[in-house]
Amino acid sequence: MHIKFSTAHTTSENLAKAEQVFKKYNPAYPFDYQFVDDTYAKNFENEQRTKTLAGLFASLAILISCLGLFGLSAYVAESRVKEVGVRKVLGASSASIAKLLSLDFIKLVVVSIAIASPVAWYAMNKWLQGYTYRISMGWAIFLLAGLLAIVIALATISFQSIKAALANPVKSLRTE
Repeated sequence: MHIKFSTAHTTSENLAKAEQVFKKYNPAYPFDYQFVDDTYAKNFENEQRTKTLAGLFASLAILISCLGLFGLSAYVAESRVKEVGVRKVLGASSASIAKLLSLDFIKLVVVSIAIASPVAWYAMNKWLQGYTYRISMGWAIFLLAGLLAIVIALATISFQSIKAALANPVKSLRTE
């Protein structure tokens, strides 16, 4: 039985009146009630737990990938020390060298975004099919996620790129 209470009375008054009516017409059964919002909250407990776990694992994956990207950028900067030294001696600015070192990584991030976006759209679309009322997945959310990934990648590799660009070219070319 579904009952909608009047907003003119408090919830406890409405429950007392409903209990009187229920006991009058059905005295053999106890008066047991549930609120619709509590029922909906129980239905979405699993979704809330999934949201928390997905956020935790996404943060962990971003941290691990940033550590890998940082290590890779340190390796690339170290392996290209002589190239950077020659470019600086020939007049390249520190900004152009940092851009040169960062551009390779940004290309990889853009390729990964191009691969991951359709997969993410498909997975989200399949997951949302389980709901009666759902939103449509727009392209703006994928654009925002891609830009955020590029910003995180730039923040991760910028330290090594700037460090290599500001290094003294004499030290790197001294052994030649």
